[in-house]
Amino acid sequence: MRKTYKFRLLPTKKQVQKLEWTLDMCRILYNSCLLDRKNHYEQTGKGLSRIKQQEIFKSDKQTIESLKEIHSQALQDVLFRVDRAFQGFFRRLREKDGKAGYPRFKGEGRYDSITYPQQPGFQITPQGLKLSKIGTIKIKLHRNIDGTVKTCTIKREYNRWYACFSVEYEPVEKPIPNRAIGIDMGIKSFAVTSNGEVIDNPKYFLKSEKKLISKQRQLSRKKKGSANRKKARQSVAKLHTKVRNQRSDFHHKVSRKLVDAYGFIAIEDLNIKGMVKNHRLAKHISDAGWGQFLNYLIYKAEEAGCKIEKVPPQY
Repeated sequence: MRKTYKFRLLPTKKQVQKLEWTLDMCRILYNSCLLDRKNHYEQTGKGLSRIKQQEIFKSDKQTIESLKEIHSQALQDVLFRVDRAFQGFFRRLREKDGKAGYPRFKGEGRYDSITYPQQPGFQITPQGLKLSKIGTIKIKLHRNIDGTVKTCTIKREYNRWYACFSVEYEPVEKPIPNRAIGIDMGIKSFAVTSNGEVIDNPKYFLKSEKKLISKQRQLSRKKKGSANRKKARQSVAKLHTKVRNQRSDFHHKVSRKLVDAYGFIAIEDLNIKGMVKNHRLAKHISDAGWGQFLNYLIYKAEEAGCKIEKVPPQY
C-alpha cells in the first residue's frame, strides 16, 4: 500500500529564493512544453508525445544554462505533468461529461510544487532534507516514517514550505471489531449513524466567511503588482489554508474513530459532483467536505481490514 507523509520545512532566506526560482523555471518549462504541443498539433494535425518532448528537452538542456542548475529528475517530472494534463483532457472528451478543459498555461505564482521521483535527488539526513542543487533544509519530522520512501514533493502553501513523502508499506494486521454501522451524510448534522449517534457539522467555512469576504475586499482594492497586494493575497490564502486544515483534521478524527470501532461500514453512494450543481446547497456541501471524508474513511478502512460497502442513498 501507499500513503503520504507531510512535514514542515524551515528553509533560510537564500533557500527560499532558490526554491522559488526553481518553481518559476519549472513553470516556464511547463508552459513551453504546453505551447510546443499546441503548435505541433496546429502544424501537423498530430499530437506530440512525451517521449518526443524528452528528446527535444535533452538537446535544449545543452544550450540553456539555467536548466543545468535544477536536478534532472525534477525537470523530467514537469514533462510527466504536461502529459497527465493532456491525458485528463482526452479522457474528459471521451466521457463527454461537461467541459473537457484544455490544459492551461500556468501564470506567475500558479506553480507550487516540484517532485523528485526517486533518490538520490533527495535524502533525509540528521541535518535535514538534502535536495539536489538546493542544499540541506531543516525539516520538522514530527513522526516516524514507516515503509520505503519512493518520491518527495516540495510544496509551497502561501508562505510556508512542506515536504510530502510518498511511502510504500505493508499495513500492520490488527483485530477487526465484529460490529457494523451505517452512516447517513447530511448538512445540518454532518452525519447520523444507524445506532442514533449524531455527528455535528462544524461548518468551518461558514464561520470564517465574513472574515474572508473582508480580506478579499481588501485584496481587490490593492494595486496589481504591488507589495501590498502580495501581502493581502497571502492573508487570504492563509485563511483558506486554515479552513482547509480544520476540515481535514475533523475528517481524519471522525474517520479514524469509526474505523477503530467497526468492522463493517455502510456509506451512501453519493453523486457529489451532481449535487453541488444545486446552487442553494453547493456551498454547504463543499463546506462539509463529504468527498474528502469518504476518501479518508475508505483508505483507513482498507488499511485496517475493515469492509466498506456503498449503498443507494434513497430511503
